[in-house]
Amino acid sequence: MARDIVFTSRAALPPPTYSQAVRAAGLVFVSGTAPTDPATGAFKGTTIQEQTRQCLTNIQTILEAAGSSLDKIVSVTVVLADEDDFAGMNEEWLRWFPSNPPARQGAKLPARVPGLRVSIAAIAEA
Repeated sequence: MARDIVFTSRAALPPPTYSQAVRAAGLVFVSGTAPTDPATGAFKGTTIQEQTRQCLTNIQTILEAAGSSLDKIVSVTVVLADEDDFAGMNEEWLRWFPSNPPARQGAKLPARVPGLRVSIAAIAEA
C-alpha cells in the first residue's frame, strides 16, 4: 500500500516524531493537531472555543493540502485537558459541523502541557 506524507507550511510545524498527516488507502489521517498558530508557533487562544477553532483551522489547511476537506471527515478524536471544557468545545464544534457531523470520540490529555486545552485528530476521505 502506498502512503504519502502530507505537509503544508500553512499549518503548524509538527515535531520530528510524526507527520501532519498521511494519505493512504483512500483516506487522510491527520495527526493530533494542537491550536498552534503557524505564524508564531505559539498556542492561539486562551478559551476552549478559541483553541478548538484554531485546531479546526489547522486541520482544514492540512486536509486542503492533501486534496481533501472538512466535509470529507469521517471520524475525529478530541482530546481535552479538562473535561469541564467539553461544553465550550461543543459550542465551537457546532459552528463548524452544524449538521451531519463526523463520528467522534473523546479522551483526556495524558499529560499537562502549559496553555494547551485541546488537541484534535481526524480521518477524512482523500
